[in-house]
Amino acid sequence: MDLRYTATEEAFRLKVRQWLEKNVPCESLKSFDTEEGFDQHRAWEKTLASDNWGMVTWPKEYGGRGCNLIQWLIFEEEYYRAGAPLRVNQNGIFLLGPTLMEYGTADQKSRFIGAMASGEEIWAQGWSEPGAGSDMAAIRSKAIRDGGDYIINGQKIWSTRAVFADWVFCIFRTDPESTRHHGLSFIFVPLDAEGVTVRPIDQLNGLPGFAEIFFDDVRVPVFNRLGEEGEGWAIAMSTAGFERGLMLRSPARFQEAAKKLVALYQAKRNDILDLSLEDAVVLCYLDAEAYALSTYATASRLMAGGNIGAESSCNKIFWSELDIKIHETAMRLLGARGELLPDSEDFSEELGVWLDGFFFAQSGPIYAGTNEVQRNIIAERMLGMPRK
Repeated sequence: MDLRYTATEEAFRLKVRQWLEKNVPCESLKSFDTEEGFDQHRAWEKTLASDNWGMVTWPKEYGGRGCNLIQWLIFEEEYYRAGAPLRVNQNGIFLLGPTLMEYGTADQKSRFIGAMASGEEIWAQGWSEPGAGSDMAAIRSKAIRDGGDYIINGQKIWSTRAVFADWVFCIFRTDPESTRHHGLSFIFVPLDAEGVTVRPIDQLNGLPGFAEIFFDDVRVPVFNRLGEEGEGWAIAMSTAGFERGLMLRSPARFQEAAKKLVALYQAKRNDILDLSLEDAVVLCYLDAEAYALSTYATASRLMAGGNIGAESSCNKIFWSELDIKIHETAMRLLGARGELLPDSEDFSEELGVWLDGFFFAQSGPIYAGTNEVQRNIIAERMLGMPRK
C-alpha cells in the first residue's frame, strides 16, 4: 500500500480546509436533540449543500462532487479537524442515500436525493420494533397494498432523529402470511402523514434523541417503496453494510477524539496517580490510527473493484468499542469533576463535551446491530463456524 497522498489529493485537502475555515460556525451549535439545535444543524446542512459539500461522493447531478472514497476520507479528516458540526441528517446522507443510489428509480432519486442533500428533508431510521430489535426478521408492522397505496399499521421504536425529522425509512411486512426475512418491503413514510404519532424517548442526558413511532392506518403511495415488494430484507442488509462499514463512522471522528484525549492527559499528567492511565491513552491513540489505516485499505480495495461483506461487522465492533474506551479513559482522567452536569457551579463546556460523548458511546455496541449479533456474523460467515 502506498500511504502517500497524490498531488491531486493534497490539492483537494487544501480546498476543503480553506472552505471550512471560512464557513464553520464560530460558536458551537446547540444539541440537535433540541428543536433549536435541530434547526441550527439543518441550516448548516444547507450551507454545506450550497457549495456541494453535503456528500462529496455523490454524483454532481445529485448535489455531490463525484469524489472517490479516498477523497471522502480526506474530507472527513478536515471536517473533524475544523470542529465542524455533527451531521443531523446522517441517517439520510450516509445510510439511505447510498441505498437509494443503488436501488431507487430515476424518479425516486430525483424526488428524494436533492432534498436530502440540501437539508430540506431530514431522515430518521425506523427498523427496530418492540420484540424486533437485533432480530430484525421478527418485524410485525404491516403495510398492506390497497390499489396504488399501502396502508400501514404498527409501531417502531428507537428511531434516531425522529422527534424533529421529516421522513422515516422503514421495513414493513407487506405479505401478512410471511415469516422471518421473507415478505418484507422497504418503504418511506412522511412523519407528518395522517395517522403517524411520534413520541420522544429521552436519552441518558435527558434529551429526546430517539422516538417511538405509531402507524394507524397510514396511507402512503406505492411510489414510496424502494425496490420490489418483498425485497426489503436484501435492501436493508445493503443499508446495514453502509451503517457498519465505512460511511457512518469515519476514522477521523475517533482520530480527533484521540488527539483531544492526549491533550487532556497532558493537561492532567502532573495530578495523575494511576500510571495505567498513560497506557490507556496511548492505546486509544494507536487504535484510532489503526482503524484509519484499516479503513484506507478497505477504501482502496473497494475502488479497485472489491467489496465489503461480513467484515463490516468487524468494523462496527471495533469503532463502537473504541468510542467507549476513549471516553472511559477521559472520564478517568477528569475524575469526579467529569460527572458534573450543566447546572453545576463548576461545569465547563469541555466537561460537557466529554460527558455527552461518554453517554452516547454507551449506545455504540447496541445500535447498527448489537455487537453480540455482529460476533455471531463473524463466527458464521467469516470463520465458518457452525450455528449453535
